[in-house]
Amino acid sequence: MKNDSPSYETQELRDFAETLQSRRTIELFLQTPVPDRLINDAIEAAVWAPNHHVTEPWHFYTLGDETKERCLDLCQDIVTHKVNEKAGEFKRQSWSEKPGWLVVTCRRSEDDLLQREDYAACCAAIQNLMLFLWKAGVGCKWSTGDITRDSRFLEIVGVDAATENVVGLIWYGYPKLTPTQSRRARAEVHTKTP
Repeated sequence: MKNDSPSYETQELRDFAETLQSRRTIELFLQTPVPDRLINDAIEAAVWAPNHHVTEPWHFYTLGDETKERCLDLCQDIVTHKVNEKAGEFKRQSWSEKPGWLVVTCRRSEDDLLQREDYAACCAAIQNLMLFLWKAGVGCKWSTGDITRDSRFLEIVGVDAATENVVGLIWYGYPKLTPTQSRRARAEVHTKTP
């Protein structure tokens, strides 16, 4: 008798699992530019994330050099006022070494349930984007720090605060260093109910 059930032990699935399990948040990047076409392809992959009622609530902003400089100035200002001048200078220098900058926003809604569903969809889109880039050898860091909620940042990037909110500032580039990491065992995070 022929067994028509699918095999879950294929090389393709093992490779896919390896991509998922090997992805890391990257802090240190090489200064080699990432091709625009690769970023565009990653955005194309990102928008296939699940989204309730096909709302497609996301928008992607790729930041150019002039915009990044203005963001670096703002970052330095925020940290200087929050901590001190030396910390502000350090943060600006650290951020200036992030080669690619992408801001992902979510359309605002007056409907609380729709807003939560759309935010979740945007998070799934960011995960798609990061996994696509990781498979291509490009690492990312997803930031939701103070700057992403600052009205001056929204103005610099061109985000209309009345109609969209920032889900994340994504830095990307070729990794200089890939950290190791582990996760809790599946049995610790999984419950099967009767």
